[in-house]
Amino acid sequence: MMTRVLIPSGALGLNYDPVALERGLEMQPDIIAIDGGSTDSGPAYLGQGVSKYSRASTLVEWQGLMEARARAGVPLVIGTAGTCGADSAVDWMLDITREAAANLGQKVKIAVLRCSQIQADMADAYADGRITPLGNAPDVNAESFLSATNIVALAGAEQVAAAIETGADVIIAGRTTDTAIIAALPLMRGCHAGAAWHGAKIGECGALCATNPQSGVIVVDFDDDGFTVTPLADGAHAKPETVFAHMLYENSDPFILYEPGGHLDVTEADYTALDERRVRVTGSRWVPSDLYTVKLEGAGVAGYQSVILAVLRDSRYVAGAQEWAADIVTRCRAKVESRLGLSPESFHIEIRLIGQTASFGALETRHDMPLETGAMGIVTAETPELAQEIAKMLNPYLLHHPLTQEEEQPTFAFPFSPAEMQRGAVYEFRLNHVLQLRDPMDAFRLEVLEVA
Repeated sequence: MMTRVLIPSGALGLNYDPVALERGLEMQPDIIAIDGGSTDSGPAYLGQGVSKYSRASTLVEWQGLMEARARAGVPLVIGTAGTCGADSAVDWMLDITREAAANLGQKVKIAVLRCSQIQADMADAYADGRITPLGNAPDVNAESFLSATNIVALAGAEQVAAAIETGADVIIAGRTTDTAIIAALPLMRGCHAGAAWHGAKIGECGALCATNPQSGVIVVDFDDDGFTVTPLADGAHAKPETVFAHMLYENSDPFILYEPGGHLDVTEADYTALDERRVRVTGSRWVPSDLYTVKLEGAGVAGYQSVILAVLRDSRYVAGAQEWAADIVTRCRAKVESRLGLSPESFHIEIRLIGQTASFGALETRHDMPLETGAMGIVTAETPELAQEIAKMLNPYLLHHPLTQEEEQPTFAFPFSPAEMQRGAVYEFRLNHVLQLRDPMDAFRLEVLEVA
């Protein structure tokens, strides 16, 4: 049975082409699916349980999709709601859904799939041997789980299917794999399993699998043998090479993709251009696993930060910024250890040179000299008060420190006053592990409600 999935964009909050969306609705999709987030922007969003996207923008885009869903008479599903998929972010998305329904005058049945985990339960599961590391996983112990501010399990197609089976108009899912929200309905309808997972992987980021990748809207058709990708915006064309290339996106192996319950193997997949816009793919294979596991993501507080920014414009200091910064870090660290009695490992001072090595640090290979250089001091310590105290010790160095002791004392520019700015808590990822489940729903909770 052919199943058509309409994907408006790579993520809610990135906008979508309304003309292309209208074309998608005219093709009578069976479901509308859109991703809500990822870990791309670092651990803070999961650590805090918040979205990186503007609420106002999210409301406008989501309200447009809820209106489209009502016209099409099909379910609308979002995965990894609120960027991180934690329960607090799901509640944020649920609140937006209520507001959009009120604005549209809609009565909506909503299924909410929750993916947050209780820290103590995860510590117990680790002690029982039900949590095992993936490659390059950090060393963990019970405290790693107990001190995490948020832990989520990544739902797969089985959990999303359970939400679809409720008959909900709108499905708000916590953390899911990017593919699960697309693959679920084709799998439920008996489409080719390899094609369901492969087409979901290709379609996860909308038109990123096509030319004009920022255009967003695509349709993926699934059937008993394969799938077909059709981008819908003007100037967007799927080609065999653009479709296959997406297997490289966020995936270390372009032929194998691991998901809950098994893995996708596209070694024998065949990519055929049906015309200048569409690509047909067959030959993908789904390989079930003996154990059902879901990936865990966790984040926790790594410390507290203050930042301070100075600008160097004198050509000698711009040219000698690396030496100048290294000397400041050495001197300031010694002062902190002496005056605050701190051990060297209990705090961190770094100066990033904006315009020279701010992006790559010691890995930088280009050293073209700019007109001016921003020196951004970053202080990390165990408390916000300590981070601010160390930043105040760093302040006079960034304002007046000379390249050599023999020359006159320079004065640089602070763009802000006060120069020290508190960033508050900074977060780190704690887990790269999988959790073994006896039943796919064991780590997840499904709620159904109506909003009028």
